[in-house]
Amino acid sequence: MLKSFNKTLLGAALIGASLAPHAFAETTLNALFMAQAAYSEADVRAMTDAFAKANPDIKVNLEFVPYEGLHDKTVLAQGSGGGYDVVLFDVIWPAEYATNKVLVDVSSRVTDEMKKGVLPGAWTTVQYDSKYYGMPWILDTKYLFYNKEILEKAGIKTPPKTWDELTEQAKTIKDKGLLATPIAWSWSQAEAAICDYTTLVSAYGGDFLKDGKPAFQTGGGLDALKYMVSSYSSGLTNPNSKEFLEEDVRKVFENGDAAFALNWTYMYNMANDPKDSKVAGKVGVVPAPGVAGKSEASAVNGSMGLGITSASKHPDEAWKYITFMTSQATQNAYAKLSLPIWASSYEDPAVTKGQEELISAAKIGLAAMYPRPTTPKYQELSTALQQAIQESLLGQSSPEDALKSAADNSGL
Repeated sequence: MLKSFNKTLLGAALIGASLAPHAFAETTLNALFMAQAAYSEADVRAMTDAFAKANPDIKVNLEFVPYEGLHDKTVLAQGSGGGYDVVLFDVIWPAEYATNKVLVDVSSRVTDEMKKGVLPGAWTTVQYDSKYYGMPWILDTKYLFYNKEILEKAGIKTPPKTWDELTEQAKTIKDKGLLATPIAWSWSQAEAAICDYTTLVSAYGGDFLKDGKPAFQTGGGLDALKYMVSSYSSGLTNPNSKEFLEEDVRKVFENGDAAFALNWTYMYNMANDPKDSKVAGKVGVVPAPGVAGKSEASAVNGSMGLGITSASKHPDEAWKYITFMTSQATQNAYAKLSLPIWASSYEDPAVTKGQEELISAAKIGLAAMYPRPTTPKYQELSTALQQAIQESLLGQSSPEDALKSAADNSGL
């Protein structure tokens, strides 16, 4: 009797299994993100939890690394034959990733609705050779943040519109004894310094490359580095800027120890949070300045995208996750740390409320975004430039010699 009862149970279980073959099926995706700037780790986890609730048959394992480790982690994982399904990538990498088949061409997956809805400039983040290698996710540039209270105490009525004005205002603040070193930059020997340098190159009307060859060692590229060195040697720039990354700049500014700071969108709402910031309510933001006779404003394209790796065995599920993370609903819900890629989001009061000043700056900054050079050899070029900037700041080499050396060692 017991045997027949067990058989009945087993039979019922088998029938149940055959009727619901997907009940326990679960696809696991591995996704790689960065642990700094833009969306916080907690936000990415919250977005992913929402995706998991809507898609219970897909599990997403998240891994976070500092920005500086993102590129190498992605490339090394490909080489090992395993690794990630979805990766966050910088606007500077599609050329290399497409050429070396790190990312999958998703052009056929990008709908006309997506093409029309996303801001045109955002698409440049994921394109190479007229093909799409993911969806834009973080739409970003660097802005000039300023401490309204310090400027007021110094008798400065409006923030600087040119880089020379910035120098003059910083000198006024220093001379009045309000701050010893009024400007903070992220000039560590890392990509952060290249972003600040690119902002200045755009202001001075420079070129990184001409006909595929280095051109930054002359004209606006040279003027940009000379400005950095002058700001540093004058004592107006915080001397620790040569070791700062963006998070260091944020902390210095939030502590009230900088009147001016160049940083990404995310700093606006974080610096205005009274729980962590001493300058909450005193934070001003404008587009990065221009250069008289050359530019009205300056900006670097610091956007990032989400793509599917060629090693992924679950491209359909990976795309489902990417479209959820980059959707207008998700982006609008988290618009306080990164502005949405969707054009119509800027008409939504839920997005704009409380950050009207930032969005006003963004309208100019995002339109002025200047690209870092598009080349499969970008990493070599960036490393050479990082070294040139550091040597110039430390007085080990003149800007002319440092940039000439960088051009020779750029791999181009």
